[in-house]
Amino acid sequence: MNFDYNNPKLEYTQLIDLYKAMLKSRIIEEKMLILLRQGKISKWFSGIGQEAISAGLTLALQKEEYILPMHRNLSVFTSRNIPLNRLFAQWQGKMSGFTKGRDRSFHFGTQEFKIVGMISHLGPQLGVANGIALASKLRGEKKVTAVFSGEGATSEGDFHEALNVASVWKLPVLFCIENNGYGLSTPNREQFSCEHIADKGKGYGMESHIIDGNNIVEVFAKVNELAESLRKDPRPVLLEFKTFRMRGHEEASGTKYVPQELLDTWASKDPIENFQAYLREFNILTEEAEVLIKEDFSREITKNLEIAFKEDEVVSSLENELNDVYKPFDLQVVEPGKKTSKIRLVDAISKGLYQCMERYGDMVIMGQDIASYGGVFKITEGFMEVFGEERVRNTPICESSIIEAAYGLSVSGVKSVVELQFGDFISSGFNPVVNLLAKSHYRWGQPADVVLRMPCGAGVGAGPFHSQTNEAWFTKTPGLKVVYPAFPADAKGLLCASIEDPNPVLFFEHKQLYRSVYQEVPDDYYSIPLGKAALLREGKDITIISYGAGVHWALSSLDKLNISADLIDLRTLQPLDEQCIYDSVKKTGKVIILQEDSLFGGVASDVSALISEHCFESLDAPVIRVASPEMPIPFAKNLEALYLPNERFEKELIKLLAY
Repeated sequence: MNFDYNNPKLEYTQLIDLYKAMLKSRIIEEKMLILLRQGKISKWFSGIGQEAISAGLTLALQKEEYILPMHRNLSVFTSRNIPLNRLFAQWQGKMSGFTKGRDRSFHFGTQEFKIVGMISHLGPQLGVANGIALASKLRGEKKVTAVFSGEGATSEGDFHEALNVASVWKLPVLFCIENNGYGLSTPNREQFSCEHIADKGKGYGMESHIIDGNNIVEVFAKVNELAESLRKDPRPVLLEFKTFRMRGHEEASGTKYVPQELLDTWASKDPIENFQAYLREFNILTEEAEVLIKEDFSREITKNLEIAFKEDEVVSSLENELNDVYKPFDLQVVEPGKKTSKIRLVDAISKGLYQCMERYGDMVIMGQDIASYGGVFKITEGFMEVFGEERVRNTPICESSIIEAAYGLSVSGVKSVVELQFGDFISSGFNPVVNLLAKSHYRWGQPADVVLRMPCGAGVGAGPFHSQTNEAWFTKTPGLKVVYPAFPADAKGLLCASIEDPNPVLFFEHKQLYRSVYQEVPDDYYSIPLGKAALLREGKDITIISYGAGVHWALSSLDKLNISADLIDLRTLQPLDEQCIYDSVKKTGKVIILQEDSLFGGVASDVSALISEHCFESLDAPVIRVASPEMPIPFAKNLEALYLPNERFEKELIKLLAY
C-alpha cells in the first residue's frame, strides 16, 4: 500500500461506503469504454485513477449542497444516486437523459440532485459557484458549494476572477482543482511556473490546502472538516488535489505524450486497488463481500443499460426545439396608473429598478461603483441605504465572473440585475453571456433569470471604447432577449417586464438620451410586454423603422419635412415585432431602416431581409438601410458627427420618397 488510511474518526461502515463509491464509478467507466469501442456511445472522458476525489468530496458534503463537477467526476453523479438508466440515456443522447439529446456526456445539471454541469469553456463553472454560494449566504442557509476544475483551466482568467470575487465577498466555496499533470497533452511546466496551484491562494488572501487526491480517506476527512468549518465561518478555500489521469484527455487522444515510467508510478498509486488492499488486510472487507459488491454493481449496470438501450432514439420537431430555447413566460401586464411625473430617461430607469427591488425582496443588483457611489450614471444612487449592501453589491472589475455569479444566483432562484458600467465592456464577459446564459434553458431546462443593463451609444464624445451600440452581437444569439427603449415611459415599463421575465435580457440604455429626453411617466410600477413595437406616427407614403437614438433622429426629420410616414420604434429587438413591420410596409410600399450601429451585420440588415422575404410584392422601391460607417467611433466632435448617420438619413429619406 502507498497510503496511510488510518483515521480513528471513521467507522468501518463509512470506509465501506467510500470504497463502494469509488468502485461503482470505476465499474461503470470500464463498461462505457467497451461501449465506446462498440460505437454505442460517442465520446468518453476518463476519470480512472481520480475517483477518490469525486467520491470523497461528494460523501463529505450534504445532499442539499450544490456540486459543480467536470467531465471526469462520474463519482459525483453516482454518489448522489442519480438513476443509472438516466445517466446512460444522457450519454446516448436520449430523451430520458437530462438534456433531451441536446448536449452530451456531463454537460448537464439537475436541480433534483443539486448538480450543475459544466460547459466546454471550463472556467465559467467557478464563477457560477460564487453565485450559488452568495444565494446561500444571503439566505443564511449555512451551506457549502463545491466546484471542480482541472489544473489547465487555472490558466484562464475566469479562475483569477472567481477566486478574487469569492475572497472579497467571503463566499463559502470549495474550489477543487484536480491537478492531474496535463491539460490534454500540455504538461504543468508549460501551464504555470509556481510549484503548487495551492500557492496561488496566497494572492487572494485565501486559505489553501494540498490533498493527496488518490487517498480516499484523506480526501473525505479534509473536505468534511473544511465543510463543517465553512458552514460556521463562510469563506472560500482553494484545494489542490494531487492526482493523475491514467488515460487520454478523451479516448481518441491516447497517452503517448506521457513517459511510461510516470504512468507506472501512478498506476501503483491506484486509489481503488490500494484502498481495497487496506480494507482486506484489516478484515474490514472480506473477499466474499468484495465479490458480492462487484456482482451487485454489475447487475445494476446491466439492468439500467438494458432500459437505456430499449429507449427509442430521440425524436422531436422544430417547433418543440424552438419552444425550449426560452423558458415559457406569459407576462401578466400591470397597466400604468394615472398619476405621472415628467422625468428623464435616466430617472425612469432608476425608478423602475427601485420598484423591482421592492417587488422582489431577494433580488440582487451587481456592478462596478453602484453601491455608495450610485453608479457612474447615478441610477442606483441611494439604493444601498434602502436595500443594504448585500443586495446592492459593488463588484471588482471582472465582468465575466459577475455575469457567471448572476447565473449562479438564478440557479438558486434569485433574480439579479448586472450593470455593465459601459455596454462596451460586455466584451470582457462575452463568453458567459452567449455560451452560458443563452444556452442554459435549451440545454437542461435551467432559466437564466438575469438582466444585463447596457449603457451605450455615441454622441457624447466618449471615443471608441465608451460609445459602441453593440446590440447586434446578441440579437444573433438564440436564447437572449434584447431590449432597446427610446423613451422614459417605455424604458421603465420594459425594464420591469425584463426583470420579471425569467430569461436573460440585455437592456440597452442610450447614454445621450439619459438626460436629454423627458416624458410623463407613470409613478407606480407597470410593465410593457417585450416584443411589441410602437407606432409613433402614422402615414401613407413611407415606413421608417428605428430604435434607440435613431427614433429621435427620425422624429426630428419628420418635424422638419412635410412627410406622411409610419414611424415604428422597435423597442425590442429580440423578440422582434415582425407583424407590425409587415403591416406598415404593405400599406406604404416604401421602407427605410435607421440604426446607429455600423451597417454590415446589424439589425437593419435582418429587418431588411425579412421585409424582402415577406413583403416583396408590396414594395415600390428598394429597402434602404442607413447606419454608421464601417469604422470605430471617433472621439473628436466633428469626427463623431461625421460617423453618426442622422444627417445622411434625412438625405436618403428624401431620395427614397422620390423613387
